[in-house]
Amino acid sequence: MKSRDKEHFFDRPRNVKRMLRVFYAVCAGLLTADFLFHRHVVHAFEAVPGFYALFGLAACVVLVLAAKEMRKILMRGEDYYEGGGDDAGESDDGGDGGRG
Repeated sequence: MKSRDKEHFFDRPRNVKRMLRVFYAVCAGLLTADFLFHRHVVHAFEAVPGFYALFGLAACVVLVLAAKEMRKILMRGEDYYEGGGDDAGESDDGGDGGRG
């Protein structure tokens, strides 16, 4: 057995920086293409350059804020799955899952 785990692609900071540069270049290219190519829009607000990028950002922010509020309603206590009675973890079926 090896004393060291296998090194993965994103374990090196240099590779992370390269991927971020590629990501930023693709984003810049798409934003440039938004100005250069004619889009067939249905509504006037769709003609605004960068509309879909701004719409996606706003939708993401709304989803995060909604999830934060839902967490307050749906979150269980830290000890929710631990039970609480004397027979926690024991069942009445004798350990055979009720199969007899």
